[in-house]
Amino acid sequence: MTFAREYPDAPRVGVGAVILDGDRVLLVKRGQPPSQGKWSIPGGLVHLGERIEDAVRREVEEECGVQVRLLDLCGVIDRVRLAPPNGGEPARVHYHYVIIDYVASVESGVPRAGSDAAEVRWVPIREVEAYDTTDGLADMVHRAVRLGRSRTLAQGG
Repeated sequence: MTFAREYPDAPRVGVGAVILDGDRVLLVKRGQPPSQGKWSIPGGLVHLGERIEDAVRREVEEECGVQVRLLDLCGVIDRVRLAPPNGGEPARVHYHYVIIDYVASVESGVPRAGSDAAEVRWVPIREVEAYDTTDGLADMVHRAVRLGRSRTLAQGG
């Protein structure tokens, strides 16, 4: 069974991975709607019956060609986009995603664009704001960095 992404009858569950490597984050340039042409973290929809963590790993491998280790839950966001009203009709929900993002690191592989990613690039974290990104991306990246630092400190590093 396929569920509509546009004008859905219920929210869709998505996942993403903030993949860190020192002072860099792995970003993908979206090749498909929604957010086509914008930079974001790799991710996509959870398949029916698929565990969230498995969905993150699958999406990252499909979009970036790398296998990742999930380090921690980074955050959950609600992304709702309304379509413009049509005449006297009220605005309809065009997209509605509940997105669960994880902090991750690369275990193996070399990043390359695949599936719906037009481009994949390691970006210095201090330069993320200079990119045309999806809403809230910079905040999620900075949250991931803070989580990574607190994780390192808790492990005595």
